[in-house]
Amino acid sequence: MGVEVGARAARSRALAVLRIRSRALAVALLPAAVAVVLLAATAMGHIGGGSWAAARWAVTGLAVLVLLCAGAVALVVARARPAMSPTVPITEASAPDLYRLVRDLADRLEVPAPSAIALTPDCDSWLEDRTHRAHGTPADTAAPGTGTGPDGARAELPTPPHGTAIQGARPPRRRAPVAPVLVIGSPFLWWMRVGELRAVLAPVVAGTGPSAHPDIAAARRFVRGLDAAVAVASAPGRGPLARTVLGGVGKVARLLLRSCRVHAAEMERGVAAAAAERAQSVDYGVRIVAQEQVGLAYAGWDRLLTRVALPAWRMGRWPSRLDAGVVSALTELSRRDRLAEGFASRLGERPACDLLEEPGAVDEAASLLAARLFHGGPAEPGPGWAPVAWQEYPDEVVDRKWRMDAARLHRVLDALGVSRSSDPTVGDPKGPTLGRVLEHLTDPEAMARRAAAEVGAGSAGAGRTRSGLTESGADGAAGADGAEAGLTDAELAQAGFAAAVDPADVVDAQEGPGGELAARLSAEVAREEAAAPPRPAPAGQGPDEALWDDGVLPLFPLQPPRSGRELLADHVTAMVCCAAVDTAGASPGLDWLDGPSLLMRGERAADLTPRVLTLVEDGDPEPLRRWLAELGVRPEKPVRLV
Repeated sequence: MGVEVGARAARSRALAVLRIRSRALAVALLPAAVAVVLLAATAMGHIGGGSWAAARWAVTGLAVLVLLCAGAVALVVARARPAMSPTVPITEASAPDLYRLVRDLADRLEVPAPSAIALTPDCDSWLEDRTHRAHGTPADTAAPGTGTGPDGARAELPTPPHGTAIQGARPPRRRAPVAPVLVIGSPFLWWMRVGELRAVLAPVVAGTGPSAHPDIAAARRFVRGLDAAVAVASAPGRGPLARTVLGGVGKVARLLLRSCRVHAAEMERGVAAAAAERAQSVDYGVRIVAQEQVGLAYAGWDRLLTRVALPAWRMGRWPSRLDAGVVSALTELSRRDRLAEGFASRLGERPACDLLEEPGAVDEAASLLAARLFHGGPAEPGPGWAPVAWQEYPDEVVDRKWRMDAARLHRVLDALGVSRSSDPTVGDPKGPTLGRVLEHLTDPEAMARRAAAEVGAGSAGAGRTRSGLTESGADGAAGADGAEAGLTDAELAQAGFAAAVDPADVVDAQEGPGGELAARLSAEVAREEAAAPPRPAPAGQGPDEALWDDGVLPLFPLQPPRSGRELLADHVTAMVCCAAVDTAGASPGLDWLDGPSLLMRGERAADLTPRVLTLVEDGDPEPLRRWLAELGVRPEKPVRLV
């Protein structure tokens, strides 16, 4: 009952959309109908000359103008290519088990099977209509006399009886109904098990049933045509005449879109409701568990892109096994998070990527597409855009990134005229040092405030001791001993740091010794990005791939532009890591959840970021100096740069 209700609601909304199309056609034909009536009345002698003749010619001219405008709108709507999601096509030969799973699922749901399968580097799945001629559908590329049946398979079309065909004429081309393409999120194939993937795809595949209805299909084509016409009218680079004509077409298309927006949205809701209701009978219990995996896969995919892949993309390298990295990231999450303890046991079951004949090649194609969509990288590998394997990531990406950032930081310091040695009586060292950075960013006022805080903490402890109160005396003694032993920042604040600092003396985050350095770094990074050579268009690029040119990429930027302070903190962190690698025996590493990391004796070095931020924002180097001393890092030693 629920399926019928949803389908009926979708069909009624589709008819509402088609009625809007019919009304628009009627408005376009109305002046022509009036002109025909006037011409017929004149020819039959019912009306004479004079004012009727002027009205006849005026209405006829208006009818011709309206028909020309309507024809232009109809031509643009019909020929405009609807947007198509960039995906990795999966042929049946490369994934026969996956196609068999989808067809069996469609048979269980009693709906037409999707015409093809494609992968997208995102955690989502949907059906996409690709029946437009510009998309090269199977119906268009089929040989005469063949077509695509409701189940997506090639089918023979009936031929005219012998003797009824016109001699020398081409056989009629009939556009048989073509099912939509099933687009699957590539992370699902690697993280989910086969049964979970089937349960997640059930409501998506069930949507092919309502999509096959002629009224719903016609309404969708009309809305997508209007949307494509608006995109064509908004495209830049037109001449004055074309811009004027397309501007009018765009206004009409936007008006029609506004008129049918509510009906189209309700139609899609009805289709989704009908599909979800039909899929209730297929693996309902498994689908509840699989939905949890969808959210987990999304979290792991987002973390992998922003923390791990993005640093490599910025260096001109793209990880070639992103989907396999999702499994590693989520396994690491299950190890750290007690809430995810049960997820690691799933890894013993058959993964959905086993449904592919060559999962490595598919993963590589999806990884390259992800780099293009989320970062705007080239569409093909090249000298400045090379793949990198996970085992090579620490040396090829992490270490190189640290040293490139450190080199940029010292170039900017050289441009500012900062001395390489803090002691004027000592000559400059043979190479760049971390001590140079620490000395430049140190704020004397911050050091004075820290000294005053320590003195205030000691005085407070001594006063409490002289008061004669036993409990207070014990607390004061503990505070004095802790100050001599080296208190943490939180303990110093509790011991009287907040009382010793006047709010008026707090240094603004945009001022201080690091302000000019952060601004110069931002300008240097922007200059390097602007000087990068333009990316050449790939050879053999198709019409749909040409839509995603460098002018609109990345379609989904992962992070907003970084501020000057954030850039400065990243560069100082890179310099610290280079010093640790060169002077303390540390090594670059890869953390699946946090990206590049510093390894000390095989373990990840923690608590570096807050100490760097204290130096950059407050000009206080003491927390970072204590951290360096604990790990044996020598700031005065030169480091190797790229």
